[in-house]
Amino acid sequence: MEEIGLPVPRTHNLVALLTLLKPSHPSLRSLRRGLDYLTRFAVDTRYPGETATKRQAASARRSAAKARTAARTLLGIRSGRTNK
Repeated sequence: MEEIGLPVPRTHNLVALLTLLKPSHPSLRSLRRGLDYLTRFAVDTRYPGETATKRQAASARRSAAKARTAARTLLGIRSGRTNK
């Protein structure tokens, strides 16, 4: 966000952050559903009594990977993965 001159708000709400970025990066629009899903895990699952199932965790991981790939692409950062 700083790269396009926007202040970075302190929030766990990934959809709110996406909303700020969409005017400058409309290609990110497709991430909304996954970011909404990820936002649900931002705080609650860090505390006792709230957990995610393996299926939820796998889905969250996929959504995070898509968001990470999109961010790296926008920032011109190559993938750090190596084939082993």
